[in-house]
Amino acid sequence: MSIPLSDADEWHAVLAGDGEAFARIFDRHSQRVYRHSLAMVPAADDAQDVVGVTFLEAWRKRGDVRFVNGSLLPWLLVTASHSSKNISRAARRYRNLLEHVPRPESQAGPELMPDDGAAMTALRDLGTHQRDVVALCVIEGFSEAEAAEALGVPVGTVKSRLHRAKQTLASHLRQDITPDLLAPATSRAVSSPTDTTTTDSIEMSASR
Repeated sequence: MSIPLSDADEWHAVLAGDGEAFARIFDRHSQRVYRHSLAMVPAADDAQDVVGVTFLEAWRKRGDVRFVNGSLLPWLLVTASHSSKNISRAARRYRNLLEHVPRPESQAGPELMPDDGAAMTALRDLGTHQRDVVALCVIEGFSEAEAAEALGVPVGTVKSRLHRAKQTLASHLRQDITPDLLAPATSRAVSSPTDTTTTDSIEMSASR
């Protein structure tokens, strides 16, 4: 049985115009990028849009992508975080518009729709640089050194951005704190047997 090529090796073929190599990269990482994007945008359809934009950017910037230990995934996740910022802004503008549109009394308006939760709102409101390091180090579990390589910045920069991001998240969450927010992750339901929810990761880090 042949050993799959690393992303970096596949990318050599992509740069030579091999569309199948790009498709293999997509198949390898699209679900992970999708799960990551769900934490960044209001709806599943938006997350699908983020995946599409992310891989479009990978193709458009194919000569400038970064690999971490031969993997393109960290770069894809950072790109997804950036893409989701614009999509989240568009979703918020849409919600604001709906608030001013007359509707039947029986139809739920934005104020009756489920909100995104304090942790998700706090994450989306972070600045781009802080959100990048939270996405890589807190949500996805990459080391600070790996995050630094993916972002093209010194490790010390990642450490300081992560420290400031945790302070910002903690401050934001204290304004809307409930006992459940501080409960251990093991006491709450998770999205899958192998993944803790994004909310758990952020809340645990912010409460330290």
